[in-house]
Amino acid sequence: MIADDHKIFRDGIKSILAKEKDIEVVEEAARGSEVIEKVGKSAIDVIVLDIDMGEPNGIEVAEIISREYPDVKILILSMMGLHDFIIQALEKGAIGFILKNAGKDELLTAIRSVAKGDSYFSKEVSVILIEHLNKPRTTRKRIADIPLSARELEVLKLITQENSNPEIAEKLFISIRTVDTHRRNLLEKLGVKNTAGLVKYAIQKGLIDQEDT
Repeated sequence: MIADDHKIFRDGIKSILAKEKDIEVVEEAARGSEVIEKVGKSAIDVIVLDIDMGEPNGIEVAEIISREYPDVKILILSMMGLHDFIIQALEKGAIGFILKNAGKDELLTAIRSVAKGDSYFSKEVSVILIEHLNKPRTTRKRIADIPLSARELEVLKLITQENSNPEIAEKLFISIRTVDTHRRNLLEKLGVKNTAGLVKYAIQKGLIDQEDT
């Protein structure tokens, strides 16, 4: 589904996606209420969702969709690259966020990544996200309250920074198999299904901004 309040923008994305054999646009929506109305009527894997869509806005829609239709993946495509919008969107259920200045190739990469359950952030969004994750947050849950080892926290932090398993292994001087084990343990302990779930959990709980507490 393409959800944006500008028809010319929806038409532009549809024209791009029409050339891709593995992607089909099955619905489109101009308002947040329309997204919620239509999402349960079609077999939708991914919603490409704008933030500024009236009431409810895209962030509120993301929260509703992620709660009522957890198998539907949400990719935010917006002009609003402000810190608060990015963090709120991810906390409410989006697993990808790119800006409207993205090119065709990045849009396609983002859609395919999100469809697989992987997170995807444009470069500008990644910078904001990493800065947010590295800021001290005294009001967030203390690490002592989280059932993760120090090594698991290190692995989690590197995962949120979009490092691959081989890259994590190299940085921590451990084997790729060990990284695989840590990743499986993280998924099990935190009760999430994939890398996108790990990123979302880390944002919500503040697990990676304190290393020694």
